[in-house]
Amino acid sequence: MKSHISFFITLFAAYYVFQEASCNSHSRNGWKLTKVLGFSWANCGKSDDPATMKTLNLSPDPIPIPGYLTAEASGTTSVELTSPLSVNVTLEREVAGVWVKIPCIDELGSCHYPNVCDLLDELIPPGQDCPEPLQTYGLPCHCPFKAGDYSLPSSGFNIPEVELPSWLTNGDYKVQGILGNSEKELGCIKVSFSLHSSLHK
Repeated sequence: MKSHISFFITLFAAYYVFQEASCNSHSRNGWKLTKVLGFSWANCGKSDDPATMKTLNLSPDPIPIPGYLTAEASGTTSVELTSPLSVNVTLEREVAGVWVKIPCIDELGSCHYPNVCDLLDELIPPGQDCPEPLQTYGLPCHCPFKAGDYSLPSSGFNIPEVELPSWLTNGDYKVQGILGNSEKELGCIKVSFSLHSSLHK
C-alpha cells in the first residue's frame, strides 16, 4: 500500500474505535460483518491543506470479513505533523434515500478524537517496533511525522472477524475524516462503501 500519513492515522484510529466497540459489547447476540463492497474515496480538503491523498486502492471488491485485503495508496504532507493531532469523523447512513448523520455512540460514529497520537501510542507502545508492513518499508507509526512523501508498495492484510452494534449493519455509508491541530485543518478524506452483516448468536 502506498500511503500518505493521514490515511495511516485514520486507519489506526478506525481500528482502535472498532476494537473499543467490540470490547464494550456485552450482548450474547451480535451482528457480524461479512463483507464490505463498493469502496470509493476522494479528497475533501481545502486547496491549501498540507496533507493530501494521491492514490488509494483496495481489493478485492467485495472485501470478505474475515478475509484478506490488498491495499495500495500514496500521498504527501508539506508540514510536520505533531501532537496533538485531532480527527473529526462524520458518519452518515442512507435511509430511504436520505443521508442521516449517525451520532457518536461508545466512541463509534460521528466522533471527535482530540489526539490520535495518543491512540497510536495505545495501539503500539513507544519503543515497540512498528507492525508490518510499516517496519519493512521504514514508515513511522508514532508522532511526529516528518514532512514529505509517504509510500508503501501494494501489501496484504488479514482482516479478522468484526462485531458491529445493531445500528451499524447492512446499508450504504459515507465517512468523512478531517485531520487537524489547534491551528488549522491539515487534510480531509471521504470514503463511501456498503456493509453487509449477519446476526449470530
